Amino acid sequence: MLIKYTNKELDLCARLMRAEALSEGELAMLMVGNVIVNRAIANCLDFKNIRSITDVIYQKPGGFVGTNSKLFNSGNATTKEKELAKRVLKGESYYPATNALWFYAPSKNQECKGTWFNQINTGRYKSHCFYAPKSGVCEELY
Repeated sequence: MLIKYTNKELDLCARLMRAEALSEGELAMLMVGNVIVNRAIANCLDFKNIRSITDVIYQKPGGFVGTNSKLFNSGNATTKEKELAKRVLKGESYYPATNALWFYAPSKNQECKGTWFNQINTGRYKSHCFYAPKSGVCEELY
């Protein structure tokens, strides 16, 4: 297990993955999960003293916009969504989200910005652009 979590946190993680990336498929959901886990293990930048999945999901400011969506707030995660969340919580990671702490979806037909929150673009998957700190900034991620 990469990070300790409760059953409630497994459900929170799965629901946020659903809210942020359901329309883009399972791989996109897994990448969002990578960012969630990375924020919990990285004791750096905006994520100092953010140690649990609950801390990550509800961080203010700097949290996820998906927590305001119906997909997040409309009941428990499905069995399949929880299976996906378990995979990232156990350490599976997917490029370009491998070391990413941020992601966003630019407007239609727009490219990813080269940097975001002073972090480098690691790549794009469908409509999500992922950003990670430079090697050495957040040692826990590398």
